[in-house]
Amino acid sequence: MSAHSTNALADLIRSSAAEQAAALAAGEVSSRELTQAHLDRIAAVDGAVGAFLNVDAECALSQADAADAARKEGQATSELTGVPVAVKDLIVTRGQVTTAASRILEGWVPPYDATLVRNLRAARTPILGKTNLDEFAMGGSTEHSAFGRTANPWDLGRIPGGSSGGSAAAVGAYEAPVAVGTDTGGSIRQPAAVTGTVGVKPTYGTVSRFGVIAMASSLDTPGPMARTVLDTALLHGVIASHDPLDSTSLPDAPRDMASVVRAAQEGRDLTGLRVGVISELDGGEGYHDGVVASFHAALELLEAAGAQVETVSLPHLEYALDAYYLIMPAEASSNLARYDGMRYGLRVEPTSGPVTAETVMAATRGAGFGDEVKRRIILGTHVLSAGYYDAYYGSAQKVRTRAARLRRRLGQGGHPRLAHRPGDGLPLRGEGRPAGDVQAGRDHDPGQPRGGPRHEPALGAE
Repeated sequence: MSAHSTNALADLIRSSAAEQAAALAAGEVSSRELTQAHLDRIAAVDGAVGAFLNVDAECALSQADAADAARKEGQATSELTGVPVAVKDLIVTRGQVTTAASRILEGWVPPYDATLVRNLRAARTPILGKTNLDEFAMGGSTEHSAFGRTANPWDLGRIPGGSSGGSAAAVGAYEAPVAVGTDTGGSIRQPAAVTGTVGVKPTYGTVSRFGVIAMASSLDTPGPMARTVLDTALLHGVIASHDPLDSTSLPDAPRDMASVVRAAQEGRDLTGLRVGVISELDGGEGYHDGVVASFHAALELLEAAGAQVETVSLPHLEYALDAYYLIMPAEASSNLARYDGMRYGLRVEPTSGPVTAETVMAATRGAGFGDEVKRRIILGTHVLSAGYYDAYYGSAQKVRTRAARLRRRLGQGGHPRLAHRPGDGLPLRGEGRPAGDVQAGRDHDPGQPRGGPRHEPALGAE
C-alpha cells in the first residue's frame, strides 16, 4: 500500500468524493487502493443493505489501474479520475449484466454503453457495479425489484426510497462516494431525502438518455447522487454532455457547476436571490412536526443570508398529480411493448396450445413483469385507447403545458427558486426543470435524516 493504512482507507471512504479526488491528485492514495477499499466495504455491509445487484470487482480494479496510469502520466481527464462510482441498473453497460431489476431482462448483457457510461469511462472513474431499483423504475421504495429489496442504511427496517434506492443506499452506506440515478418523478430526490444524501435531477436534456432503459421518455432524467452538493456538481460535470444519439439532448455544453458551488461556498451572500414558497405545499396534513420545523428553519437561514423569501401560488397543483399518473403510464405502456420475447431477454412459450407470436408474448410478459409494472401497463394502455386518448392523455398534456406557462410567468423578473417541504416533489415534475434535495438535519425521533427540496428555472441550477 502507499501512505494509507487500512484504518486510513476506512476513514477516506467516508470522506467526500472531492476529498478522495484530492488525495488521489496528491499521490496519497492510488485509485486501486481506493476502489478496493470500497469493494471491501460492499463485501462487509451490502449483504444487509442490498444496494447492489451486481458487483464486478475485476473490471473496477482494471479501470482503477488505468486511472492510476493516467494520473501518473499527467493525463487525468477529470477531477474525479480514479474515484469509483455506482450506476443504477436501469443504465446499460457493455459487457455487464443490465436487468432494470426485472425478470424479463434477467441475464441480459448489453453490447453497448449508455452515453453517460461512456462519459464515465472516458473520465476513468471505476464502475463498482450496478445498483438495485424498483422494476423499470416503477416505484418509490425499491421494494418492487424482482431481485429483492434494498434497506435504508440508517435503519435496515426502513425503505431507502425509490426508484433509485440502490444508488442512494450505496452512497449513504459509504459503499460508493458517488452514484448515478434516474429521476422520472422524484426517483433521485426522494431517495436522497430519506437516506441523508444529496440528489439532483438536472434540466431535462443536459444528460443523455441514450442507453437509459425507458420508462416515460418525456420525463426520464439521469442525474448525480452523492453526500455533498459539490460532489453532485463534479459528477454532473462528467455525465452531462450534448449527444446526437438523443433527440432531446440540449445543444449547449453544460456549465461547470463545480466552480459555481465552490464560489457559493466562499461567499454566502444571497442578496438578489428570490425564493418562492409554494403556498399549496406549505400546510395540511401528513408531515412530521420535525420536518416542518426544519423546512422553516431553512427558510430563515436563506433570509439571514440575504435572500428574498416570498409566497407564491401554483393553483394547477390540484391537477398535477392526476396528470402525472396519466402521462407516465401511457408512455411506459408504449415503451415496454418492446419486451415481447422475440428479440432479447426472457422468452417463455405457452405450456399448451399453439406457439404463436401472440401466445409467446403473453406468456413472456406474464412471467417476466412484476405486479406493479403490469398495473401501469394496463392503466397506460387504457388511457391511450380509442375513445379515451383525448379525454385522459390529451387533457393531462394540456395541464402539463398550462403548469409550465404559469411557472414561466412566476419566473419573470427574477427567476424565483421554488421551495417546498420534503415529499412534495411529485406534483412539480414534468416540466423539464432541474431540482434537487439536500440534507436538512435529522428528526429527533427516530433520528432519521431529512431532506430539503428545491426547484429551479430550466438551465438555472446555478
